[in-house]
Amino acid sequence: MKLFDFFRKFRPAPTQKTVHAVKVRNYDAGKESDLLFNWSGGKSSADVLIMINLSKVRARSRDLVRNNDYVKKFKRMVGSNIIGPNGIMFQSKVVKSDGTQDKEANDTIENAFWEWSKKGNCDVSGKYSFRSLCTAVVSNTAIDGEVIIRKIRANDNYFGFKLQLIEADHLNENLNDYKRNIKMGIEYDIYGKPVAYHLTKYHPSETLYALQNEYIRIPANEILHIFLPDRISQARGMPWVHAAVTKLKMMGAYEEAELVSARVSASKGVFYTSPAGEDYIGDDTAPNGDAIDEITPGMAQKLPDGWDVKVVDPSHPNTAFAEFEKAVLRSIASGLDVSYAYLSNDLESYNFSSIRAGVLDEREAWMNLQSWFIEEFVNEVYKEWLQMALLTQAVPLPLSKFDELHKPFFMPRRWAWVDPQKDITANILAMKAGIKAPSMVASEMGYDLEDVYEAIKRDQDLREQMGITIANDVEIFQMLASIQGNNKGDNK
Repeated sequence: MKLFDFFRKFRPAPTQKTVHAVKVRNYDAGKESDLLFNWSGGKSSADVLIMINLSKVRARSRDLVRNNDYVKKFKRMVGSNIIGPNGIMFQSKVVKSDGTQDKEANDTIENAFWEWSKKGNCDVSGKYSFRSLCTAVVSNTAIDGEVIIRKIRANDNYFGFKLQLIEADHLNENLNDYKRNIKMGIEYDIYGKPVAYHLTKYHPSETLYALQNEYIRIPANEILHIFLPDRISQARGMPWVHAAVTKLKMMGAYEEAELVSARVSASKGVFYTSPAGEDYIGDDTAPNGDAIDEITPGMAQKLPDGWDVKVVDPSHPNTAFAEFEKAVLRSIASGLDVSYAYLSNDLESYNFSSIRAGVLDEREAWMNLQSWFIEEFVNEVYKEWLQMALLTQAVPLPLSKFDELHKPFFMPRRWAWVDPQKDITANILAMKAGIKAPSMVASEMGYDLEDVYEAIKRDQDLREQMGITIANDVEIFQMLASIQGNNKGDNK
């Protein structure tokens, strides 16, 4: 026996230790528990979920626009904030070889584009101007989830180009043919790029034409499919209100029930009871001989012996109704990505600082949507229009210089300052410090600096023509403000 084996034989046995299981850190959101047992979440692709739900969600979204105050206002808010009353302003920024603005080319392109933008020139139906067409596209995208626009090369238009608005119902989400690589009505190449759109000739719900309905294959280069994707692989658009649809419907039903209950409560019904169960007959009779059993203001009437009065006085409106409604509407406003104050028209509980913070955050969201819409729709339309306008010589400039001439600048609507004096003062200080250019300030206010300078020059020329010797126009407006102030003081 070896020496080390001999000593190991008489060595005490090691103390037994308890082995503890190693705790693995995990995501609480992925744990199974009694509270979350029915929350599967699902692993379906975006298109499978859309294929199953799109038609029903879109129908419910449209129903809410017709019957729900808040969704009707939301649709108006989308059009008003993304497009605005004056539409998305356009300027051509063509430059010469020396880097200066080519004013002649820019004026020619701008005048032609604004002419095409007039009602009757830009769409095949003749119902829209380009501004109202943009409003229709973006507001219906919010409610329907998507809008289809077909680019038409029209002979009845000297620009050679028009647009056709098509409701998304014409693109059947149940049209799937994997042999031809067609998914939800859209035909793709091997890389997932749309090749063609298969649209029904008539709206699917128009039963009058149901027997004659057929699919028309339209090349993808003639189609603008406008929607805002939530997932990377998403091929069709869902209504923007989808996350709030259930609460909106229930909120509307709750308001109706509360309103009816309040009306019943205000009626305060009165019932007469008798120990013997006789019918009550009032002191007076109507012209037709029926007993009058109505209560009128200031009425005093003696009841027969043994008779009693029972008043029905329901406890409505509920005192908690207002706060509960606010809580639900705040959740709905978050789902719609808009400010609660403007969705509900409730400004009573806001101070200047809080509403300013809310407005600025909401405007950032609207500006993101403006950029998306310009990229997806406006710029694509302008590019196609310019090509056709140069080809038809509606814009008398050479088509060979398309790349040099295709220099658009789109300026979406901007909003009035929340605190004009403070914000303008801050911009003046930023310009003096050299950290902000006048063009940046003008753009933030919704103006183009070139237009501002031209307007100032016109006003200066007019002032000189009229022989006005006041140093500048600021003094004129200060004088007008002073006159208005004095007039207000006189009226007090």
